[in-house]
Amino acid sequence: MILKKLAESIRSNPYIIEKKDINPIIEYIDKNSFKNDRIFTDIGEDSATIQNNKKLTLITTDRIRTEFIEKFPYGAGFSSILVSVDDIYACGGTPLAASIIISVKDIKTCNELLRGICEGSNKFQVPIIRGHTNIHSKCYELSSTMVGEINKDDYISAGNAQEYDNIILVVDFDGRIGKASKLYYDTTTFKTSEEVLNTRKTMNLIAKKHIANASKDISNGGIFGTVLQMIKYSEVGADVNIKKITIPPILRESKYDLETYIKMYLTTSYILTATDKNSKEVIELCGKYGLHAEVIGKIIEDKNLLKLNNGSESIDVLRF
Repeated sequence: MILKKLAESIRSNPYIIEKKDINPIIEYIDKNSFKNDRIFTDIGEDSATIQNNKKLTLITTDRIRTEFIEKFPYGAGFSSILVSVDDIYACGGTPLAASIIISVKDIKTCNELLRGICEGSNKFQVPIIRGHTNIHSKCYELSSTMVGEINKDDYISAGNAQEYDNIILVVDFDGRIGKASKLYYDTTTFKTSEEVLNTRKTMNLIAKKHIANASKDISNGGIFGTVLQMIKYSEVGADVNIKKITIPPILRESKYDLETYIKMYLTTSYILTATDKNSKEVIELCGKYGLHAEVIGKIIEDKNLLKLNNGSESIDVLRF
């Protein structure tokens, strides 16, 4: 019963539907845009990459939802830095600088956005070096572009999950329910810069040790939205055991069930894949830096298919 309920919840998740609906746009751009041999990875990655000798320059872009800006402009500003920071760390990289685009209808909202943006800039130690601002707009818009770098040999792709890999869920259990939404799990706003950067350095070490095959940070599509994107770009499938997914204690205390948890935007969280041989080291390293990591499933051959199981029964959820 729970398998069918979770499967339907995943199929009907608007954020997952939204991500699936943009596939034709992504495919059109990939097919028709200009190509250059300096591009190492591009569409489908949390951070696209440009070759720069033995290093890669990382680039990521994100937009914040209009309703978030209208209701919580400070949080929206902070999130515009946070989401891009985690895109850079997800592939093992280090953020270098950000550019911001702001359009607002009133100066009060603009000031709150700027306050949140600068708080994020300082907390994650990422300079704001460029941008565009319109304070006489007819609508609210906020987007960020961030650049970072990594050694070419260390880069972890979102599209390199291999058949028989373990699927590892990595989450910072030291979090709180966000003020903006019950589906926002906050692990950053109440912590020091040193604390939030320390957990993210785990990804730098995993990258340097070459012990993960693929990685994505968990976005607003939740755990399964992230898994689906990863298997889409890796051209594989995934079989996840729902009994292996542990809900953080603070959420359990607040009566969160698995159906709610899998829909959450989990800040400081990643989906990794690794071989049996390397999974133990990944989990131990995460634990050393304050992250909870557990194997929740396997990468399978069946292309783009997400399956759920409970250890005895199994169900096909959807093909992304």
